[in-house]
Amino acid sequence: MKKTTLTAILAAVLAAGAAPAIAQDAGLKAAVKADYDANLASLFDHFHRNPELSGLEVQTAARMAQELRALGYDVTTGVGGTGVVAVLRNGPGPTVMIRADMDGLPVEEKSGLANASTARQVDSDGVEKPVMHACGHDVHITALVGTARQMQARKANWSGTLVLIAQPAEERIFGARAMVEDGLYSRFPKPDYALAFHVSADTPTGKIEAPLGITSSSSDSVDIAVHGVGTHGASPHMGVDPILVASHIVVALQSLRSRETNPLEGAVVTVGAIKGGIKHNIISDRVDLQLTVRADSPEVRAQLLDGIDRIARNTALALGVPGDKLPTVVRSPLENTPPTINDAETAARVRAALTAGLGDDVLIDKPRGGMGAEDFAYFVTPESGVKGVYFSVGGTPPAQVDDAPGHHSPLFRITPEPAVTLGVEGSVLAAEALMPKR
Repeated sequence: MKKTTLTAILAAVLAAGAAPAIAQDAGLKAAVKADYDANLASLFDHFHRNPELSGLEVQTAARMAQELRALGYDVTTGVGGTGVVAVLRNGPGPTVMIRADMDGLPVEEKSGLANASTARQVDSDGVEKPVMHACGHDVHITALVGTARQMQARKANWSGTLVLIAQPAEERIFGARAMVEDGLYSRFPKPDYALAFHVSADTPTGKIEAPLGITSSSSDSVDIAVHGVGTHGASPHMGVDPILVASHIVVALQSLRSRETNPLEGAVVTVGAIKGGIKHNIISDRVDLQLTVRADSPEVRAQLLDGIDRIARNTALALGVPGDKLPTVVRSPLENTPPTINDAETAARVRAALTAGLGDDVLIDKPRGGMGAEDFAYFVTPESGVKGVYFSVGGTPPAQVDDAPGHHSPLFRITPEPAVTLGVEGSVLAAEALMPKR
């Protein structure tokens, strides 16, 4: 959508007074601060010390269910694996879903924090690994509990049905789809709107980003097995060297971005791993490539995936690989997600509510810093009809932003109080704007 159109949508929403009921809500800020001091600070500390890997968030899910049940929500566990769904009905009106992801990463924490994780867990591949909340999901689930408490206390301000979900396996981008496939939208009230936020290490505390369009790219994990004919390293003419073939494929793949994709479109093909060979003087018969593929539109995504298959096969043919040994290209059936694109009109309503409730300077707009992915997209597909808004909350004090370690780093750290409290405030204001009191 063109910038002028997005600007016009925002102007129209503001002119219509999208959030008059929550303007300058000092009471919310005070209530969230009191809740943080009494409850949320210790809850965050617990989650940070006890992260769990994707799809294995058993104890985290149990604690989330316990917290939400205690607040009077109707709670169901085991949705899409370890997912938790909590429902609060408050009269007629729209249904709004708020999602928080809860998995950690297989990273050994080296942040130097007093509550640094020392957790280890056997992953789904049978290997024990260190575990760390290196992407801020501990902030998200803590804020979801805080949001649940405020929405319960402020039922006089809104009307409709609230659905809160603690989602597994966002880091491996299959948890959202698993919950949908397990009947999230048939077993529970289907939302008209879906909300989520992510804490951001490169955004200053006290600030929120709420784009009117794309927020995250698509992501596909692709494996290419490059086959050859093994022989002695001193007699390469007696075989077909898969390392040479794989090297040509790696280089040729970059032409997808540089020569086949519109330069104004977002697209990335990264070869993250190359595994092949066993000895200096042996030409092996196989090399494995692992790729991540990113795009900002379904059309470019399909173009890249088709191009990978074409380049792998035809490069191998050009270098003499026998027809029965052509590369096999496999797209992961689990680790893939479409791009996450905010519904522009709904995002404009949320932006208006945030500025009305938190001040005109709370929002910032800055260029995306990369092509990160997010499986929130599965909750807001065009086919679902659910209108989604995904926003970011600052996690690093302004003076430290330039030097902040990135997400997924063992040094990752955010400042919990301003991140959690602003996450709660933003979620409450957004939800109330979408469920006005009748």
